[in-house]
Amino acid sequence: MFDPVIDFFKSIFYWIGRAIGQFVAWVLWPFRAFSRWLKGSVWFIKIPVFIILILLAMGYMYLFAITQFWSAGDKAKIESYREENIASGGGNKLADGTCQPSAMVQAAADLIDYNVNQSTWVPSNPLEKAGLFFVWDWKDTIFFDNRAAFQLGVNQAVRRTAVELVDRLGRVRGTSSINQNLQDAREAANYRENAWFLTFTPPFVQPTTPEKLKEARRKLLAFNDELVRCNADFDVRADNLLQFLDRVTADIGSTSEILQRQIEQANFFGIDTRSDDRFWFTYGQIYGYYAILTAARSDFRDVFVQRNLDNIWLRMDEQFKNALHVEPPVVTNGSASSIIKSHLESIGFALLRIRSNLVEMRDILDR
Repeated sequence: MFDPVIDFFKSIFYWIGRAIGQFVAWVLWPFRAFSRWLKGSVWFIKIPVFIILILLAMGYMYLFAITQFWSAGDKAKIESYREENIASGGGNKLADGTCQPSAMVQAAADLIDYNVNQSTWVPSNPLEKAGLFFVWDWKDTIFFDNRAAFQLGVNQAVRRTAVELVDRLGRVRGTSSINQNLQDAREAANYRENAWFLTFTPPFVQPTTPEKLKEARRKLLAFNDELVRCNADFDVRADNLLQFLDRVTADIGSTSEILQRQIEQANFFGIDTRSDDRFWFTYGQIYGYYAILTAARSDFRDVFVQRNLDNIWLRMDEQFKNALHVEPPVVTNGSASSIIKSHLESIGFALLRIRSNLVEMRDILDR
């Protein structure tokens, strides 16, 4: 009596297996056709092709290594920017006749150092840009774009800080000119984020993104050297801090909007190949701003005391730490009715809590 039922399920599994086989055959067809063509070719065609294939295989192995084995920032380094580890506020005169270098500038330089000296800058890798066999973008995978997204998030914080250093913090507004080192650092930091040394447009050779970021770091450190010799300005006024917090608030507000649009695409199973790069970009941005704002607390210590911002800062500091504790091995984007967690909601909520404290600090400074 169960024979019809058994036959029914057999037929289902048969057609499922056949469909999978057809799909695999379709995927492998270009490789089989290429293999047949190569077998019929002469040796002076085979040798270059084999060399290219070997280089391509090595390139993908290298890409796998740099995208799968990495750490999300150096949290211990942020502790070195705290007020108790730095002698005085940025630009203040010290007892030995020198001036205090800016912790914010040092933090931005260290973030660049972590991205391009201590790590490999992934977005410029040609195979990262090309995707899988030039037809599948890595952004549509679960793993191969995570490190690149994190680095871009960190770099976003560096870019924003470089702009504010030039426009307001690194000069006495209205009475001094723009510092050339900071100007050069801003231009280098805002260079294209995925530039390789070869390009399809004349002159066909260009500086890579890591080279430009290293240049930005050198210029930031050169500015701090000027500051130590008291040959540069670093204006730690309350209105400059207000303006900087306002820019940071707007920047992370834009990121929260991107997260919201991605959360709207959540599904019951939590599978979303774009949620991971959204998550890790946000994580990198939070990490970058945590370092820079911790340094800002040291540079603007007098303003924090005068405006009684310490309690808000301590609350926000804890929120930064909590946000950076979220490091899932796989990022999921489950819908509201699913039992699957949405990591985008978790980090988005942490981001909004940080933003609300920044808004509160800004409002106090604006009184």
